Amino acid sequence: MILSTDPLHITLLALLLSAAFIQGWYWLRYYRAAARGPNGRKDARHELPPLSVVICARNEADNLKMFLPSVLEQEYPLFEVVVVNDCSEDGTADVLGEMLKQYPHLKVSMIQKDPGFTHTKKLAMLIGIKAAKNDLLVFTDADCRPASPFWLGEVAAAAAGDADIIIGYGAYMPGTGILNRYIRYETMFTAMQYFGMAMAGVPYMGVGRNLAYRRSFFFDKGGFGPHNHIMSGDDDLFVNRNATPDNISLMLSHNSFTLSVAEKSIASWVKQKRRHFLAAAYYKQKDKARLFLEPFSRVLWYGLLVSLAVMTAFWPVVVALAIARLVMRSVILKRASATFNEPGLWFNSLFFDILAPLINGVLYLTATGRSRRRIKTWK
Repeated sequence: MILSTDPLHITLLALLLSAAFIQGWYWLRYYRAAARGPNGRKDARHELPPLSVVICARNEADNLKMFLPSVLEQEYPLFEVVVVNDCSEDGTADVLGEMLKQYPHLKVSMIQKDPGFTHTKKLAMLIGIKAAKNDLLVFTDADCRPASPFWLGEVAAAAAGDADIIIGYGAYMPGTGILNRYIRYETMFTAMQYFGMAMAGVPYMGVGRNLAYRRSFFFDKGGFGPHNHIMSGDDDLFVNRNATPDNISLMLSHNSFTLSVAEKSIASWVKQKRRHFLAAAYYKQKDKARLFLEPFSRVLWYGLLVSLAVMTAFWPVVVALAIARLVMRSVILKRASATFNEPGLWFNSLFFDILAPLINGVLYLTATGRSRRRIKTWK
């Protein structure tokens, strides 16, 4: 059956066209912009203001030993690195003690463990922010390293002008196995969302693996404010509450990226995702609606595509729409893979495209439901 007058078939086709329109809007309005990167280039003659890198560490001795030198040895004229040792029980203090002898611009703050008091990562970050002596603050994690020795120079370039918040890309290091490829794909796709929406004038998040803002701006806005009690969200909730089209700047050159160690087990990755989704539940309503609509339309798209194919109703239209979307997303994802320096990820994208909204939906519901009581620490 090519053309059908069946009301059910016509209704399903109308829904498919609606889903196709929504998908096209997101891919061409947001994702394509991020895949192309920012328009134009910043003036290379920007100032190089002194800045402070803030890193919170809990039981990160091995990661600090491996990655902290790449932060401390940045090609930048004047900066300090503030590491907050947050109740570590491994050799973190010893590692930092040895590095203090070698790097005079390293500063260490310590939080002692108190059995009667638990706290979120935001307390450690607040201590680091207060310990920092410079106004421009750069944040990353203990299990991260800059992708180049010119990372801080890229931050300074992005901060030139009136920007109060600088959003960067925090990639994950390539590894073996399907979980690593999925984590890297999802990280890139999420970056396509928040970079693309920021370029369109609706910034909603950044990642703490690669984020910067001004110390004065942080205190002017009341710090972490109403989200201070939430276990996660020290990065995205701060951006979600305070970012505007006029006060943010974006970093998308390869030298501005950071690289992190991806979770190696499904259980640890699920725990990490649930912790992140707890913060997403506190986004502004308009941001939550915008983030819900795309994956919902994607599930609707695939469901209707299969249904109409089985019914063989309107198959020329269905085939044309399927090919158009496949070509559109393949071209954009291939360009995004180059922009975000994630070669090869677009090849796995079809399978992940179907899977991701289902996985994220389940994890979001469990994170904001019964799992809320189980997530007790920021590590």
